[in-house]
Amino acid sequence: MPEQDPSHSAAHQSVPPATDRLTAVLTLQKRAHQADMYPALQTRRDRLDRLDRMLAEHGERFSRAIDADFGGRSGIVSSLTEIVTSRAAIRHAKRHLKAWMKPRKASVSWTSRPSRAFILTQPLGAVGIIGPWNYPLLLLLGPLAGALAAGNRAMLKPSELTPAFAEVLKAAVAATFSEGEVAVITGDVSVAQAFAALPFDHLVFTGSTAVGRKVAEAAARNLTPVTLELGGKSPAIVDRSANLELAAERIAWGKLINSGQTCVAPDYALVQRDVLADFLQLFKAEVARQYRTFEGNPDYTSIINDRHFDRLNGLLEDARAIGGEVEVLGDAPSREQRIFPPAIIANAKPGMAVMQEEIFGPILPVIAYDTADDAIALVNAGDRPLSLYWFGTDKAVEERILKHTLAGGVTINGTILHLAQDGLPFGGVGASGNGHYHGEYGFRALSKEKPVFRQSRLSAMPLLYPPYGRLARLIIRLLNRLA
Repeated sequence: MPEQDPSHSAAHQSVPPATDRLTAVLTLQKRAHQADMYPALQTRRDRLDRLDRMLAEHGERFSRAIDADFGGRSGIVSSLTEIVTSRAAIRHAKRHLKAWMKPRKASVSWTSRPSRAFILTQPLGAVGIIGPWNYPLLLLLGPLAGALAAGNRAMLKPSELTPAFAEVLKAAVAATFSEGEVAVITGDVSVAQAFAALPFDHLVFTGSTAVGRKVAEAAARNLTPVTLELGGKSPAIVDRSANLELAAERIAWGKLINSGQTCVAPDYALVQRDVLADFLQLFKAEVARQYRTFEGNPDYTSIINDRHFDRLNGLLEDARAIGGEVEVLGDAPSREQRIFPPAIIANAKPGMAVMQEEIFGPILPVIAYDTADDAIALVNAGDRPLSLYWFGTDKAVEERILKHTLAGGVTINGTILHLAQDGLPFGGVGASGNGHYHGEYGFRALSKEKPVFRQSRLSAMPLLYPPYGRLARLIIRLLNRLA
């Protein structure tokens, strides 16, 4: 049963208008935090246990709702990318929580000995989490696991583009937690805007860079710290030393899972010129192996709505108009079913719209390069990506790529899977975001690491108390020499 906060029943006596409702829930959560500012280990584990049980009990309902929102998404895709991954994050937090909560010893200067210092990790209070539509469960419950592990209360705002999922989540959370612990807020864009403007103790947003700027601006009015998980153009670099079959297989999987509607999907491919033709043939063969058909194939995900479908069509039309070699790997896109088959743009050019914005769909622009420095220059000419993928066995080139590009995260000889490692921080850099979460990094991001200095009864500091005389000046000269 969910924990019952003292003011829990009063919060349900009336349902005020949307903005008042948001404020009321946040006030409830802040009061609940004030009543228990440092939840015990067992309390935090209990909340994580309930979250895990909620996923186990409602997993199929979540998958069906997401399928309905997309108009077609495999339950296997939802289970693999959202439910299994979320439960793994919860269990990782439970295993390590005791160690994370322990105060950490800190060094003190020799002049302060025998005093001691330590760092106490405390909950911030009430955390807001705004999720996107592409992975509506994972990108709400992943940050939530970190928030609950850190001892916080949380308000969740699902995307208005996944209304069926939002209602199922709202009911499941209400049956699992009190509103003073976790609450789900549903509604349109205006509700999301009001949500972002609330004076949370921390705000986590996952979505586009453009919306991320607006969220950061709204949060700044309250001096609310933000974690922004955005996107951008994540490159896959294929070196001549790569196993091309492996590269084609893993880039195809990473690009086409969820039909490319993934923030860490390889956005475009940079392929060394002398292996380009072989790579393209292998990539097309791999797409045909993984997806024999597209329309009517339950393994292939629909595009979320008509607007995004039309946007993807516009990217192909723009590429054709500029002289791109566009090859659609299947039947023509079906707007009625929102099925958009994979497409390759073999000679993508910087001026194409497809190279100016995050694609978020099953289109792969491919650019030939000659040297590693050429690839590095192409990557560094744009905003810093959320992810970077390098395929090859040449360690010298690998080291150069790693050290001379800046990205949120990297997978070598693969795609996407750095995201699934709870021992690694996940987050962007620059236009692809700021801040990290996952595992201990999420625990710390949603905590205040409070420095504590315990001064010893034995202390030389009184020698430096006023009135100052010859001894004080002598000690200062000594300290300057030894500093």
